[in-house]
Amino acid sequence: MPSAKFRLGKIVSTPNALARLSQDDILRAIQRHQAGDWGDVAAGNSGANERALIEGTRLWSVYRAANGTKFWLITEADRSATTVLLPEDY
Repeated sequence: MPSAKFRLGKIVSTPNALARLSQDDILRAIQRHQAGDWGDVAAGNSGANERALIEGTRLWSVYRAANGTKFWLITEADRSATTVLLPEDY
């Protein structure tokens, strides 16, 4: 299992994400996110996440569930919370 690069804080989710994603999809994405695997973010956003690890700013990852649903994980700058949400929930 990869090592954690940052704290997640409290993990929360939108109702829409909970309804459309499996628990396995969410848990795998959380593991990837915390290990610094940003999923399907654009190259520029991947670099922004790497800087955010150093500067202490917000982290954003993009994943796809087994059913094809695109979803995001966002960890707040102060690392107090990580939110699982669908793009339309933002």
